[in-house]
Amino acid sequence: MSDATNTNVTYEARGRVGLITLNRPEARNAVNGDVAEAMEAAIDQLEADDDVWIGVLQANTEGQSRPVFCAGADLKAINSGDAARLSTKRGNFAGFVYRERKKPVIVAVDGLATAGGCEIVLAADLVVATTRSAFGLAEVKRNLIAGAGGLFRLPRAIGKSAAMEAILTGEPIPAPRAYELGLVSRLVEPGEATNEAMRLADQITANAPLAVWESRKVVLASDDGTEQDLIAMTNAAMGTVMKSEDLKEGLTAFIEKRAPKWTGR
Repeated sequence: MSDATNTNVTYEARGRVGLITLNRPEARNAVNGDVAEAMEAAIDQLEADDDVWIGVLQANTEGQSRPVFCAGADLKAINSGDAARLSTKRGNFAGFVYRERKKPVIVAVDGLATAGGCEIVLAADLVVATTRSAFGLAEVKRNLIAGAGGLFRLPRAIGKSAAMEAILTGEPIPAPRAYELGLVSRLVEPGEATNEAMRLADQITANAPLAVWESRKVVLASDDGTEQDLIAMTNAAMGTVMKSEDLKEGLTAFIEKRAPKWTGR
């Protein structure tokens, strides 16, 4: 099944995975108002489809001599007075960076993710990248600020010292180094990011979706939640899965030595 608000971002359900594609290769996948609106619509589809349990976000880099996952904000759109449309009410920049959602998103990066493009990556849950990829917040080179979460998400992902250097110099972090620092979950050869992200998604969707979604919530809160709050969240998450239909299925499948048939209920 395929659907999209416009061709700047496409959405396709592949089994349990919703594949979202940034599709402005001629503009290095820069974010304009159409991209932001279409990205928000794609996340709406991901969240609304009960048969889809996880998202994979990739970028079309066809025709690019030096692949760019996303160059960030479209400066032409800003210059033409269209800056406000680069953010949506629910998702903020690109319709994504602050979007509340239940389902995890894996980002597949094969090329440069810079400025707002890097902030899109940082807003995802897991990062698969190729060896030719790089991640940067180059805003200081233009007297700008990384205003879509990069200034606090990058230190959380790679540590304060490494993030401070990247942010203050504006120089990109090569993917192998990002892998060493913990930003990248899986490092693969050029051209293999989406395939590996889909394999990772399949591994995740083999598990009980409610348990995955509830676990994700607690992990995200661990960045700034107090221990007391996190204990309460963990207990609430446990209560949710213990009351679900899938609990009995998981236990029964274990006893019967077969793969479980999850429903997400």
